[in-house]
Amino acid sequence: MSADDQQFLDLLSSIPNQIRRYSGEVAEYIDKAVDQAADNIRDALSSAEWVPDYLRPIPPARPPPVEIVPASTYERLQNWFARNKVLAGIVVVGVGYVTYRTVRHGRLTRKPRRAKRARNGGRLEVVVIAGSPSLPLTKSLSLDMERKGFIVYVMCNTIDEEVIVQGLSRPDIKPLGIDITDPPSAGSSIERFATYLQTPHASVPRAKTGYLSLKAVILIPSLNYQTSPIATIPPSSFADLFNTHLLHPILTIQSFLPLLTSRLTPHGETPATPKVLVFTPSIISSINPPFHAPEATVCSALSAFTEVLTAELRPLGIPVTHIQLGTFDFTSFTPSRNLSAPELLPAAEARQWPESARQAYAKNYVNQSASVISGGRIRGLRGSSLRDLHNTVFDVIDRSEQSDVVRIGLGAGLYGFVGRWAPRGLVSWMMGIRKVDELSAWESSYTGSGSENGGSENGEASQNGEASEFIPVTKEDEVVHGAHNVWK
Repeated sequence: MSADDQQFLDLLSSIPNQIRRYSGEVAEYIDKAVDQAADNIRDALSSAEWVPDYLRPIPPARPPPVEIVPASTYERLQNWFARNKVLAGIVVVGVGYVTYRTVRHGRLTRKPRRAKRARNGGRLEVVVIAGSPSLPLTKSLSLDMERKGFIVYVMCNTIDEEVIVQGLSRPDIKPLGIDITDPPSAGSSIERFATYLQTPHASVPRAKTGYLSLKAVILIPSLNYQTSPIATIPPSSFADLFNTHLLHPILTIQSFLPLLTSRLTPHGETPATPKVLVFTPSIISSINPPFHAPEATVCSALSAFTEVLTAELRPLGIPVTHIQLGTFDFTSFTPSRNLSAPELLPAAEARQWPESARQAYAKNYVNQSASVISGGRIRGLRGSSLRDLHNTVFDVIDRSEQSDVVRIGLGAGLYGFVGRWAPRGLVSWMMGIRKVDELSAWESSYTGSGSENGGSENGEASQNGEASEFIPVTKEDEVVHGAHNVWK
């Protein structure tokens, strides 16, 4: 048998199966059509009025009507969460964080904060504030610490600063005269203060005497910094800046270290370990914007110094806390001023620069001065309440807050996050910094006499065998070349 015959026989054998399948489908379709037609006829006859009751068929059974019930609020919320799982997770985390912060803030606000007192009501705990008495932060913190029951000593370098402290008219806010610039004198002052703490005192006449305990040393460096391009800042200004804003705080802590590392509590008493609190502004040093080299440099150096100090004093059991400040509302401690005046200062200051510096930096300097964080403050916002700062300082002193770094104030946490993660170019662009295409031509200020004099001075120094470790800037140099003309 050939292959064609076999294929024909297979086709013939498959015909009955196909006929059976098709016939079954046709029969099923006819049955459904007949059943549907019968149901329609029965339904029509059951509702016809001309059909007698005894001949009227029973209508076919129908499923009960579906009743649409509106979804409840809980069901709609549940359906929304099911459709938007990612967004729902973000909402839950955000609401949980806000709730936690609100509950924690309320609990900390209601917390009683009072210094330890003697049985007769006398004050026992001493706080030393190493900061300029003219600073609003020093004034507000001194008044709050005194109000909470501490004996507050404000470090003073001059008679004028002692007068400012006495002008607060608080019997428990006292000046502590220490001349940091004179190490022997500063050591003598610290020694007298230690002797005073080791001498028993009576809060009122004929009362039981007791010893005072040093609870904390609070370091508040100067918060006022110059804003200007690096090219327009004279070397003498940098030298003065580092002496007053950086070297002075370091020498202050160095002078107090013997007092902090010594056991002042008399024999038989529980030894008290004082705390060290170092305040620094954090907004500018977090993002290091243009034209803020003095503040960014000093605050970064103080932060590094505080980290080293923390590592050195931790084995001695002396905790050090670095408090990074944001923006606070000091309106009650500073006189009111005209708000339109600062907007004119940057442009007027830029006009005093040399032509080359003005052409290179003036436009970006003015734009940056008008930005949101001009001068380290968030423009348009009053700042956080000083009460938050006061409560945080007390919590650090009584060991409720044990973090090494505490950020407090409007913008402290936000700009810390921006400084760590945001691109530098994006931050500069948001502050109005734009590319400068046109620069001035070079103008040489070379003078032969100055070079010769400088060469002779350097020659004399080399002949004496003494290497120059700094650049001396005299008043005569500033008069000849101009106090702001460092660019040329």
